Amino acid sequence: MIKILDSKIKHFDAALNKLLFKRKSKVQLNSVSVTKIIKDIKKNGDKAVLKYEKKFNKNNTIIPNPKQITKAIKSLDLKVKKAIDLAYNRIYKFHSLQKFKDISYNDKLQNKLEYKYIPIESVAIYVPGSTASYPSSVLMNAIPALVAGVKRLVMINPGQKGKQNPAVLYAARKCKIKEIYSIGGPSAIAAVAYGTQKIKKVDKIVGPGNSYVATAKKEVFGDVGIEGMIAGPSEVVIVCDKFSNSEWIASDLIAQAEHDSLAQCILISKDRLIITKINEEIHKQLKDLPRTAIAKSSLINNGILIYMPSDQKIINTVNKIAPEHLELNIKNYNNIVGKIKNSGSICLGKYAVMAMTDYNVGSNHVLPTNSSARYSSGISVNEFYKRISYINLSKKGIETLGPSVITLANYEGLVGHARSVEKRIRRK
Repeated sequence: MIKILDSKIKHFDAALNKLLFKRKSKVQLNSVSVTKIIKDIKKNGDKAVLKYEKKFNKNNTIIPNPKQITKAIKSLDLKVKKAIDLAYNRIYKFHSLQKFKDISYNDKLQNKLEYKYIPIESVAIYVPGSTASYPSSVLMNAIPALVAGVKRLVMINPGQKGKQNPAVLYAARKCKIKEIYSIGGPSAIAAVAYGTQKIKKVDKIVGPGNSYVATAKKEVFGDVGIEGMIAGPSEVVIVCDKFSNSEWIASDLIAQAEHDSLAQCILISKDRLIITKINEEIHKQLKDLPRTAIAKSSLINNGILIYMPSDQKIINTVNKIAPEHLELNIKNYNNIVGKIKNSGSICLGKYAVMAMTDYNVGSNHVLPTNSSARYSSGISVNEFYKRISYINLSKKGIETLGPSVITLANYEGLVGHARSVEKRIRRK
């Protein structure tokens, strides 16, 4: 079922690159259809939004009825509410530690420099909901924004036949989200990016989605802000050894695969026998999974089991893949963890499982995918700040530093710059 690679074979790197590229090419959609939808929303507003909702989600409304929201929340199992409450508290506490301190600096010339963190005014959170509903995604996106001090939080979440998931609605209420729109896909991204008659545009859009949503966010970037990463179909790389529990590892791979048929699960081990055992376990465990079809498609098309006897090769391969999630399920993970530079999050040891980090550990699960962990990070409080510099120069400051600025400005051919400084310097 899953492709098996041996790092000792000739052209191993080329074979791995081919498999990785094959999956990436599926994720990177042709944006023509997405661009067409965005143009339609910009031109026709709510009318176009409703057209796509009816077509894709069998939904006849954009704004859900407040009474229906309250009724749905009341119907939610108390056990689920308590689970959301626990996750909320842990995520809020951890993200509260990420707050930045403003900087104020005075030099010996009495110049004052300041650097202040200002919350973004309005943010839309995309929460998937057409094939599955994720209250955890509400928490992971909204809580850092709350901690940063964002004033206007908007949730866009596709419903089915006008109904939204009660747990998603409860999580939104927990996060003090007052604007909720029952819309999804590229049309929802365009609606909050450009505004319609019913929807006021926002300054930034965050949140995971399928490849169409990810493409739409990239298309509207520049007119509106998005995360500094690609949050697309999910990924995990698991490194295991002869001490690992094959049953546990198989379940970890399946857990990732059930997200999306484009999800990618990669196993790396120095032990051939554990690879064989895990492969057998995957076949067993897939039989009684509700989302078997999705998981199986993901594993068949994108799953890779790799035999790799060298620690250095494992380190190099993980850094090249730059996965969203990494599990180092090995006895001596300290031997390699310090050399892993590219990953959205890293789980250390046999009990630190990726599925836990998706819910209530406290860290964020909205992480860079598609190798973007090489240059970007997951959602944090920092995502919801703007940073502004404040400069107050003294008379002595400009007179002391100005001549050097004049020299550099003239050298660069920017005479206007030089003259604007010259006019402020006392003539001697």
